[in-house]
Amino acid sequence: MTLVSRVLGLLRDMVFARFGVDAGMDAFFVAFKIPNFMRRLFAEGAFSQAFVPVLSQYKTQREHAEVQALVDRVAGTLLGLLGLLVLVAVLASPLVVILFAPGFWDDPVKFDLTAHMLRFTFPYLLFMALVSFAAGILNSYGRFAAAAFTPVWLNLVLIAAALWVAPQLEEPMVALAWGVLVAGLVQLLFLLPALARLRLLPRPRWGWRDSGVRRVLRLMGPGIIGSSVSQINLLFDTLLASFLVTGSVSWLYYADRLVEFPLGVFGIALATVILPVLSRAHASGTPAAFSRTLDAALRWVLLVGLPAAAGLMVLARPMLSVLFEYGDFHAGDVAMAGLALLAYGLGLPGFMLVKVLAPAFYARQDTRTPVKVAIRAMLANMLMNVLFVVPLVLLQVPGAHAGLALATALAAYVNAGLLYRRLRGDGIYQPHAGWRRLLGQMLFALTLMILVIAWGTPDDAAMSAMSVAGRAGSLALWIGAGAATYLLVLRLTGLRLSMLWAPAQSGPAP
Repeated sequence: MTLVSRVLGLLRDMVFARFGVDAGMDAFFVAFKIPNFMRRLFAEGAFSQAFVPVLSQYKTQREHAEVQALVDRVAGTLLGLLGLLVLVAVLASPLVVILFAPGFWDDPVKFDLTAHMLRFTFPYLLFMALVSFAAGILNSYGRFAAAAFTPVWLNLVLIAAALWVAPQLEEPMVALAWGVLVAGLVQLLFLLPALARLRLLPRPRWGWRDSGVRRVLRLMGPGIIGSSVSQINLLFDTLLASFLVTGSVSWLYYADRLVEFPLGVFGIALATVILPVLSRAHASGTPAAFSRTLDAALRWVLLVGLPAAAGLMVLARPMLSVLFEYGDFHAGDVAMAGLALLAYGLGLPGFMLVKVLAPAFYARQDTRTPVKVAIRAMLANMLMNVLFVVPLVLLQVPGAHAGLALATALAAYVNAGLLYRRLRGDGIYQPHAGWRRLLGQMLFALTLMILVIAWGTPDDAAMSAMSVAGRAGSLALWIGAGAATYLLVLRLTGLRLSMLWAPAQSGPAP
């Protein structure tokens, strides 16, 4: 389901690219990024990390009526608190834009358009918080498909808004802002029948004094700080990008979207699945099962993340050309977005590792350790942003935006490394036998895959001279050849993918 959503997300961005890279598109991306910033902070971030372990404990140890009461009171409290936040943000949208994109102040048209669209996009936060709440319930009961399918509706609604509503308006980007609002409501309505089938359809009630709600809120406190760290990194990136040349926000967006494809299809999907599994292992007092699940997840992250990262970097410009070089999106935009994709692609395994390592703490209801680690990673990211971007801006070197992407990528490895070290140091995770051999097999296969792709892929000039079908066919051919090479070499070196499902059987590694 996540794969379907991500494919439609690429189609959505292909439609967006036809509008070109200009002030209007930069304004929309910022207006859309702001509620997404808050969504990852309050919904998919701190809230999910706090709510799922508490709900899993209720589900394991209490009656259904008590689970229903928890659901009702959490829903009511969430609705009340975030509803107030949305109201304030809508009324004060210009101030919010100044906070997130102060560089837009020098361009009154871009600034006013961003503030106007934010009044439609910010309520998306409330809908998506409730969607995340519903998804947490469904995932805790092993119902992953419906929750994973909900982003499909966002993509379908935005594609429809771009194709049929935008051409009718004087400012087409406003149609996309309307689409964000409608999509949030559609996604929430889609999940309600699934909750009803579990007999957990919420009847919102204010539950500030409820013990379960208070536990969720207490766990959310450090979680908000932890989630806000990564989001502050994104905020800082957006803030710096708003001072760069027009188009920088859009180039970063399109590059990030290609990295989000494998990250969402595999990294986030895997993290979503293992959080309730790890939570159950912790609640039932089975540390061996906890470590075994985490070990298998880490193997799969590297098995998929390393070739995905290499493919994004080697094929950065061909992929951007095939997907987006149409209409008002030109070869120069492909080149600038390609620089950002090279940097983001380097960080893909780090992004995936963080997604898998952090739930190991949340499942144990330890939200403080990821906070401490994330703060250190945030400071490293900010320092690297200044070191990588400011000199390029002062020297007026094209592509300064790529420095933002590189700092984000390297900070992900800082974050993942610190999380891993803490899990090992506390004895929570013990790697199981076979890691050295597995890494050797993957690196050998990865090297041959890169050689095959680099040898066969046409250069930029040849790719631009091809027809649309020719470019797409060539890209598909060499992606397929690279994937086949990687998998074949793994198999010839003795790796069977089925071995990775239960790596703990051979005992701990030395």
